[in-house]
Amino acid sequence: MQAAVIGGGLLGLEAAKAVYELDSVEHVSIIIRSGFPLSRQLDDAGGEIVLKRILEMGVEVLTHTSVKALRQGEDGSCNGLEMQDGKFLDCDVVVLAIGITPRDELAKTSGIRCNEKGGVIVDDALLTSAKDVYAIGECACWDGHTYGLIAPGIEMADILSFNFTQESTTVGSFRPRRMNNPDLSTKLKLMGVDVASFGDFFAEKRLQTSGVSSHAPQKPVVSIEVQPTRNDASAPKKRHLREGTVTTSANHQYETVTYRDPFAGVYKKYIFSPDGKHIVGGMMVGDTSDYVKLVALVKKKKSLDVPPSQFILGTNKGKDEDDGADLDDDTTVCSCHNVTKGAITSCVRQSKDGSVTMDTIKKTTKAGTGCGGCIPLVTNIFKAEMKKAGHALSNHLCPHFPRPRRDVFDIVRIKKLKTFEEVLSAAGTGQGIGCEVCKPAVASILASLWNEPVMNPVHNQLQDTNDKFLANIQRNGTFSIVPRVPGGEITPDKLIALGTVAKKYDLYTKITGGQRIDLFGAQKPDLPAIWKELIAAGFESGHAYGKALRTVKSCVGTTWCRYGIGDSVGMAIQLEERYKGIRAPHKFKGGVSGCVRECAEAQSKDFGLIATDKGWNVFVCGNGGTNPRHATLLASDVPPSKVVKILDRFFMYYIRTADKLMRTARWLEEMDGGIEKLRKVILEDELGICAELEAEMNSLVGSYFDEWKAILDDTEGQKRFRQFVNTDERRDQIEWIEERGHHRPADWAKAFPPVALKSDNIVSPKSAWKWKRMASVGDLSPSGAGASSAAVKYGDSQLAIFHVPGKGYYATQQMCPHKRAFILEHGIVGDDPRSGEVYVSCPMHKKNFGLASGACLNDDAYSILTFDVKEEGDGILVLLPEESELDPVIGTSRWMVKQATAQALDSGAQSIEIVGPPSEGCNGGKLEW
Repeated sequence: MQAAVIGGGLLGLEAAKAVYELDSVEHVSIIIRSGFPLSRQLDDAGGEIVLKRILEMGVEVLTHTSVKALRQGEDGSCNGLEMQDGKFLDCDVVVLAIGITPRDELAKTSGIRCNEKGGVIVDDALLTSAKDVYAIGECACWDGHTYGLIAPGIEMADILSFNFTQESTTVGSFRPRRMNNPDLSTKLKLMGVDVASFGDFFAEKRLQTSGVSSHAPQKPVVSIEVQPTRNDASAPKKRHLREGTVTTSANHQYETVTYRDPFAGVYKKYIFSPDGKHIVGGMMVGDTSDYVKLVALVKKKKSLDVPPSQFILGTNKGKDEDDGADLDDDTTVCSCHNVTKGAITSCVRQSKDGSVTMDTIKKTTKAGTGCGGCIPLVTNIFKAEMKKAGHALSNHLCPHFPRPRRDVFDIVRIKKLKTFEEVLSAAGTGQGIGCEVCKPAVASILASLWNEPVMNPVHNQLQDTNDKFLANIQRNGTFSIVPRVPGGEITPDKLIALGTVAKKYDLYTKITGGQRIDLFGAQKPDLPAIWKELIAAGFESGHAYGKALRTVKSCVGTTWCRYGIGDSVGMAIQLEERYKGIRAPHKFKGGVSGCVRECAEAQSKDFGLIATDKGWNVFVCGNGGTNPRHATLLASDVPPSKVVKILDRFFMYYIRTADKLMRTARWLEEMDGGIEKLRKVILEDELGICAELEAEMNSLVGSYFDEWKAILDDTEGQKRFRQFVNTDERRDQIEWIEERGHHRPADWAKAFPPVALKSDNIVSPKSAWKWKRMASVGDLSPSGAGASSAAVKYGDSQLAIFHVPGKGYYATQQMCPHKRAFILEHGIVGDDPRSGEVYVSCPMHKKNFGLASGACLNDDAYSILTFDVKEEGDGILVLLPEESELDPVIGTSRWMVKQATAQALDSGAQSIEIVGPPSEGCNGGKLEW
């Protein structure tokens, strides 16, 4: 099927991307009257880069043309478009994205004045020509303009709500708010390209097209282009300056600075006042990281403290070092929850003793609890404000360990500690049971030094859910399976084995970006059986669940490529086989390219090799993700025999010195001396530790074992993979839907209403509840384990039972109310050393719920049901109401996420009917919020 999208604006490109991703669509065409997409947001140069990116996706773009007529077949369906130039475009689907038309029919029939081009005419107070009748939003025409964006509509609503609620009798004179030029700034990701425009981003363009500008004097404008100096991927890029012109007039004068890098797909154009002291507006393509700061500077008309050329190129300060010092307090830094910089600084200033932490900031302001993209800026604002207030910034691992991770690592290494309890006693406070921060961190340290099986009970209770079950948990509570495929090289027999397993267990299959095959949707009880078949076919664990080596991506190199000068496949396999299974402060990835064409993207990895005619160029500390970082050249023309030695030293030094959950890129950025310091340590042995680093890596490499094979040899350990310990029944947590020949979990709603459940939601009083045997002691207290947990089924309800040595048993509902996922028993059990409260940390998004109180300790909007528990003989009893009373409150059928529920929530519904067969325990009725 072929599709055509008419219109290349914001909605047009969003529609084109949606159509492009449909399996049934083979070809997509975008029809644009202008010469490039987003002509209302970008100029020619910026539009050309977006156009190039769209064309690279295989989408056709027809520019400088429009549609004359739509052609229909005999059955009335669309079969093509007739263009204005007489050409015919074949298509089966047409999407119109040609802008808005104000609905002003009612106003016209009522005699209210309307603009000839559409829209109800309003004055600065948004009053129409009729007394006491106002208009706002897309139907309103103010100063000859109608707006198709949400921001002007919100501004209009704010103005009216303010004016309508003020009293003229209040103290002081009341001045009604008036309509001003609205902020049309936008920041979106369209067709895979980041695009933003802000302020008066077309000031220069309007001057160039106005009548007065033709007589204006010519002014120089700085244009900076990035061009490669030689055909070498490792060569630095050189900046060239050239002059252009910009038109000005006696009343309006602007100067522009542009930055264009066609190779990276980055374009920036900023418009300044003539003296270069103020930024007026601008546009960005490819890199929109400065958007928040620039919007604030334009709104506040704040003077710049650096010259325009330096401003657009940026300073030497990295993204992660931006402390927001030049942002005003009312600047929004978290758009998900509309949190301002002032809210963060206020949170710090109100702390008298400096005990405020990032967790405090998140709980108090909600900053960073949405998409997470603002976390780097929020963290740096917090650090800067703490320093300004005279508070010491803690680098402690957590309250249980009042020292940094590096010190904990050294203590464990020197004292040869082997368990969490030993580490807590020697390197921590010796009090409490730990938390969701220190337990995984200590588990990583123990694994990085001694590499004992993480499934041993003494270590398993420390692991996050992925490591606890050796698989990646997905949003519906199922798991994904990623066997290792070193270097991306795989035999036909292994491909057949993967297909056989996927078909047998009905798994969703996907090729990953790291040249492996991911199998999604595996039920927890099936994991051992699935791995038994995969191991028999010659696979082993890919460690996609761990903070460990993920993959070493490779091109085909000299094996097949006519340009290859190095055996990239062989080197990638050698490195992946060497470093597989090694735990580190964070995940790390590698890449090996057989020539400077860099098909394996080695320079965007934690470590990467690029073949030269003399050996290998070794790059380190790159990464993709939220803040991509290009890898840095560590050593050039390294002989193949020395590559492993250099990487051994690099990895062990990183494992020793990096903070918890710190990727190699940020580790290098925060290292005193940066890459030069790293070269002195790794290449010149400045600290005299290289032999020690090599010996430690050799020891780790020699201790490797296949974790899943070890599980298959442990019959007792396999019991941990049961969904419920009191029945072999299984229960889905999210409805399955069919899509593109696969089945996948139904969509989450964009935002679930907060749920706070309490015991008074249950009809019968607690005095009428009865003790029910739900599990045995052996289900929760394996020998040598710390805190343990298990899930049980009770009617249609799911419960989680926890055992904490020295503190007893606890029981709660299994469902985390944040995303309605039935996975609380998977979470890490911890305690607050200040209050002593024991809690479970939900593995999905780290909501912490008190096991006794049920209160959410880091978000007051949520709470869960808790139940009394006691041990009687070899049984564990829970005090419960009857099933018929508990199921309407926490029954799986009541809370299971379904596609219809998500759609209803997204459309603003306040309730939805629950329908289901009695065999599923569905009680019917309404689910309200």
